[in-house]
Amino acid sequence: MVSVTTFAIMHLAPGGPSVLADPKLSEAERAAIIDRLGLDAPLPVQFTRWITRAAQGDLGTSFLYAAPTARTIADRIPNTLVLAGAALLLACALGVPAGIVAGAAPGGTLDRWAMRVSVAGIAVPVFWLGIMLILLFAVRLPWFPAGGITADVDGGGLMDRVRHLILPASTLALATTSELFRYARATVRDGRDATWWRVARARGVPRRRLVWRHAARHALVTLCSVLSVQLPRLVGGAAITETVFSWPGMGRLGVEAALARDYPLVMGVTLVVSLAVVLAGVLTDLGQLAADPRLRRA
Repeated sequence: MVSVTTFAIMHLAPGGPSVLADPKLSEAERAAIIDRLGLDAPLPVQFTRWITRAAQGDLGTSFLYAAPTARTIADRIPNTLVLAGAALLLACALGVPAGIVAGAAPGGTLDRWAMRVSVAGIAVPVFWLGIMLILLFAVRLPWFPAGGITADVDGGGLMDRVRHLILPASTLALATTSELFRYARATVRDGRDATWWRVARARGVPRRRLVWRHAARHALVTLCSVLSVQLPRLVGGAAITETVFSWPGMGRLGVEAALARDYPLVMGVTLVVSLAVVLAGVLTDLGQLAADPRLRRA
């Protein structure tokens, strides 16, 4: 369904492949390119050819890069994994502990300020935040690079890569951090009203132990479900973040392919993202099983 929808949208959109937009091409050369790319066939025939080759592991050849689509995507995947992984680690490290602390003491100063920041984090558009961070931390205060993955064309060192990663990872992590904070806070806050909480307090269980050992573990089950939704959002948000920060990842590759009407590359990126969503769902289910023993007995 995803591949059919993507194929239809790409071909119904106005314009055509950028390789045909060169005004220096003659009609004969344009016709030869269309024949070579197979664009003269009816759309159902084109889709049938693509899905048949995809089932055999062949995603076709990119119009834009004149290289196998699978290899072009594979070259960009590590960069996207680094960016999305850093953003996810940052979001979990900040959002979950803050949510647990705020949920354990609702209405406090920390809770009120954290809620305001979380609302802003969800409402702020990713592209606007990225531009603001570049203006502040790369232009006005030249602490971090404005874009790219390294300052050295030969690869650069580890610290150079980390400096290039900080701004895009922070931009990508903000919305996820806010979501994780709100869910962790709500789960711990609900736990305070549960019977097991009152019974444990009556038996003299320390409040800190209740929060960090029992309520936090209960929150992990909910957060695993939240992550199954957030992981695809990280990949989708990475497309915007990678474009703003010139990060050579799969998201930016997908944007470039869509703008150039590179049909094989767009279909390939969509297929890889769809597989990533399925994999995220499987990992989430495994995480829930590990966090809640009751699910293993169900």
